[in-house]
Amino acid sequence: MSRPPLRLGILISGRGSNMEAIARQCREGRLNARVVAVLCDRPGAAGLHSARALGIDTHLIPWQGPTQRPAFEHAVDSVLAAATADVIVLAGFMRILSPQFVAARAGRILNIHPSLLPKYTGLHTHRRVLEAGERKHGASVHFVTRELDGGPLVLQSRIEVNPGETEESLSARVQATEHIIYPRVIGWLADGRLVWRQERPWLDGRPLDEPLVEDFSADRN
Repeated sequence: MSRPPLRLGILISGRGSNMEAIARQCREGRLNARVVAVLCDRPGAAGLHSARALGIDTHLIPWQGPTQRPAFEHAVDSVLAAATADVIVLAGFMRILSPQFVAARAGRILNIHPSLLPKYTGLHTHRRVLEAGERKHGASVHFVTRELDGGPLVLQSRIEVNPGETEESLSARVQATEHIIYPRVIGWLADGRLVWRQERPWLDGRPLDEPLVEDFSADRN
């Protein structure tokens, strides 16, 4: 029995490259999913133009500061409810959602973070990795919980940090892996392989105690 397409509401703040990668795979039939809305908190963000070019409904909900967070989240919730989104996908979304918003949607919010969590939560991960002299770096797809960048991990990409690497080159290499692993996790969710059960992720009928890791270390370009 075929499953209906998973309905995705994607939140962005900037270029939306992960959003675009996910949306294109949906359009190409590589994911049993559909992007039903793209929401952005920043006027003029390039990702809004990309989403519109793909024929996706877009919604600008400007961020007015932390004191206006309840109104902002109410507006986000209204759009997602009207679009009947099944899952919220954070793709370069730079705002912290409230614990109440997250708790009400346990197991239904995904995020990707540009580091090998639990290392390097927060911002400027590539710069911090280089400053620390790390040999390995990557990205992590995880379910969102109240803890910033601390929800249960599902899949990580891993690359080697090249000699003479710059922040810009490292960012580009990590982002290329993000465009592979984020759609992959969404595909697992859409196919029913990945589920949220007993407050943790399960994959193929087993609890996922450790993230899966895809090693891109052979790609040193």
